[in-house]
Amino acid sequence: MRKTLLVLSCFGMMATTVLAGGYQVRLQGARQTGMGLIGTPLAFGSSSIFYNPGAMGFSKSRFDFTVGGSAIISRMSFQSINSDYTAKTDNPVSPPFFAYGQAKITDRLTAGIGVYTPYGSKSVWPDDWKGRYLIQNISLQAIYIQPTVSYKVTDWMGFGAGLVYVHGKVELEKGVPYNEGSKANLKGSANNLGFNVGVFARPTEKLSIGIDYRSHVDAKVEGGDATFTIPAGVSSLIPATNKFDASLPLPANLDIGIAYQVTDKLLLAVEFDYVFWGKYDSISFTFAQSGNILSSVNPRMYSDRLIPRIGAEYSLNDKLQFRLGAYYDQTPTSEDYFNPETVSLNTIAVSCGVTYKPIENLRIDFSYLQLHGLESERAYLPANFTGKYRSFTAIPGIGINYSF
Repeated sequence: MRKTLLVLSCFGMMATTVLAGGYQVRLQGARQTGMGLIGTPLAFGSSSIFYNPGAMGFSKSRFDFTVGGSAIISRMSFQSINSDYTAKTDNPVSPPFFAYGQAKITDRLTAGIGVYTPYGSKSVWPDDWKGRYLIQNISLQAIYIQPTVSYKVTDWMGFGAGLVYVHGKVELEKGVPYNEGSKANLKGSANNLGFNVGVFARPTEKLSIGIDYRSHVDAKVEGGDATFTIPAGVSSLIPATNKFDASLPLPANLDIGIAYQVTDKLLLAVEFDYVFWGKYDSISFTFAQSGNILSSVNPRMYSDRLIPRIGAEYSLNDKLQFRLGAYYDQTPTSEDYFNPETVSLNTIAVSCGVTYKPIENLRIDFSYLQLHGLESERAYLPANFTGKYRSFTAIPGIGINYSF
């Protein structure tokens, strides 16, 4: 029984950070991505369903539709502090996407719906790497569906709110310390509800201000599948198949931004995003085995973080626009409880973008985001695993908008 508890406890260590740091992606609009992922103080059509529902009613068109996606190309590296040993991930490309549509019901009332993926990526470490007992492979997908309404209280202020339905899937694999081929695999899905509310104000023709709050969501996995590949000699202690329950929290966000139209051609914006990572103090897994209930509680000790962003948009003419942006994302993870499922480090990010408007009602937005995870020494004390980590991510994206 002691060996059973040890294996299940170690297995539980692998779950939370798939939803942390680098996996909360704001790639929900190519135009916003080009400006450093700023969207709260901007009325950029139906993509406001995600960034700030209060801005939906400020669209000049009766109908507005936006679709697009990105390609996350990421690499993480590990360097042992006690030797020359190194390891690098071989991650497949992850494709988060978004789709929005909105329509004006009256001059002041606008309704719409969005489908987007704010969580989703994959990490693949080498089969023989030294951290395989913490994580081997991981795949995460979360789809949000958000019906939304927005109302212009006055000609210069709007309020919007949306109900969020979340469906997520996760698959994790790690080594188990019995023999070379021993491993554990965990699969599960979760559904839950949240909300998104925002206020948008344009007190002058040049100045706009936005505030948006996206709620915390508990993605509760019930009856997930746990599969163990282990030697026959311990199969009586640990069944080959098992079930588990867990709750994986997705953090709340409070975003505040200001944009100013400096000239007819130049738009500048700043935004501050407060992410409530402190919810991740620990994660608990409950396994059902041979009629007994085994629990696993694993520390994470995350901290809330504030992300500052700056961005600019320049309109060359009626057909071409250019964008630049940057931000700094401080890791929410603890130096002593850092697990390499997601290598979330202090990150410097830069972005750029361009829009081509071939006809009056059609926009094609291109974006590129590059993230540099600064090298840092981190440890996971429960497993006595310490090393230096670095990360690099390149994210090209595209969005297509049609309005009439």
